[in-house]
Amino acid sequence: MTLTAPVPRQTRQARAGAPRRARPPRSGGARGRRGRGGRGRPLTRQVTATSGLVGLALLAGFGMVMSPEWVSSAAMLFLVLLGVFVLRLAGMVALSVVVLGQMVTLELTGLTSVTPGTLAIEVLGVVCGVLFVRSRDRLGLQGATSDLMLVDLRDRLVAHGRIPLLPEGWRVDSIVRSAYAEAFSGDFVVASRTQGGRLLEIVLVDVSGKGQEAGVRSLLLSGAFGGLLGAMPREGFLPAANTYLLEQNWPEGFATAVHLAIDLDSGLFWVSTAGHPPAVHLHAGSGRIDIIDTTGGPVLGIVTAPTFVVHAGRMERGDTLMFYTDGLVESPGADVDLGIDRLMGEAERVIATRSGGADAVVAGVRAGDADDRALILVHRD
Repeated sequence: MTLTAPVPRQTRQARAGAPRRARPPRSGGARGRRGRGGRGRPLTRQVTATSGLVGLALLAGFGMVMSPEWVSSAAMLFLVLLGVFVLRLAGMVALSVVVLGQMVTLELTGLTSVTPGTLAIEVLGVVCGVLFVRSRDRLGLQGATSDLMLVDLRDRLVAHGRIPLLPEGWRVDSIVRSAYAEAFSGDFVVASRTQGGRLLEIVLVDVSGKGQEAGVRSLLLSGAFGGLLGAMPREGFLPAANTYLLEQNWPEGFATAVHLAIDLDSGLFWVSTAGHPPAVHLHAGSGRIDIIDTTGGPVLGIVTAPTFVVHAGRMERGDTLMFYTDGLVESPGADVDLGIDRLMGEAERVIATRSGGADAVVAGVRAGDADDRALILVHRD
């Protein structure tokens, strides 16, 4: 048996007067209620928006009967258009049922005249609206503000390709254009300065596919490759990028790439490619143009343990290195070598006459917009 000493009265009073220890909030407390309310707000807004548009559709149907000279069937199509901007799939389906149901009912009852052409246009507009909202719902996007997220993703992709500030005597001119001027491109650039800013690394990547179908992969790879670049020795970048792509297990998960590392103090550079068109070195002193042979490296995401050839050289003052994607040199029924020759000739003309930069070279090649195109010019002034 354990004996417990009696607690002195003063101690009991002191304990009674001491502030109580705050208890942690329960999961079902105010914070939990706020969390549930926060999650419920989008649903409440959807119900409100759907109810409002359905009410307006019913009011428009009443107006078509009572004042057909003021309210026409175009009002229904306008409401469908509003639904595309603000509703999700369930609300859009409900609105579409009300709109089409009213149009058919008004025609069958003879309360107002709806021509077959008008009804066909209404049906086509409703179907297009539902399909668009359905595709947006599959991406988890909602309303017109969802477009802002796509713009942000595109801007992030562009930001990954910004060239860091360079010391005096160095310039990098780059341009990336998507197929058919779409928002996203399968070509992208990542760049980094390491070793105290002495080493500049640039990677130009061409993802399988083009335009928007390759945009998601480009965004993911640009972030991953940007993290790999500079985090390991230059010779380890392409093997690490290849391993990353293999781990994704994408059905069309391959990509070509060219990797440049250049010492900004000495002008020494190293180039390696993975299934990518060869880089070009334009010598200012002799006027010679060299195609840098780094063939043999497979495309990224296919071979488990590939070997990549590294070409070493030096940029003298006035020299230019040129990197590009196949969209600038390939065309149906034409030899790729001819496309490379045409690109080299245009680059030499633009650089010699100082009549522009990468955009002028791309415009002079006139490769068309059926494929993504990218060009990088590295100058040592």
